[in-house]
Amino acid sequence: MTATKFLIEAKKLDLVKYQNIPDRKELTDNHVAFSGSLRQHPYDPDKVILLSEPYSSSTTFYEFMSDNIGCIEKLPNIVNSDGEDITMVMLWVKKGSVAIRSAAFIVDKTG
Repeated sequence: MTATKFLIEAKKLDLVKYQNIPDRKELTDNHVAFSGSLRQHPYDPDKVILLSEPYSSSTTFYEFMSDNIGCIEKLPNIVNSDGEDITMVMLWVKKGSVAIRSAAFIVDKTG
């Protein structure tokens, strides 16, 4: 399954409404920003998945606990050559949180 296929089939995520940031200094001191397309985890309602660079051939997937998210900022949508758009966000995750990062790759002969 390609990253693009994953995004098209994913359901809408209603984690939180986008927020205004009252104190950006406090946010940047205590959180780390990740950008990408946000989706609900397929089988754990307490987790979310963030897909960075959804149309790239070397995209990275991040898995975060919802409780570790301090703020979500709306970024401009991106559009592919077929005119399909994907909502992008800036996800602020608490420093020191445990998360999972995985990258898709094509298995092929090396050397």
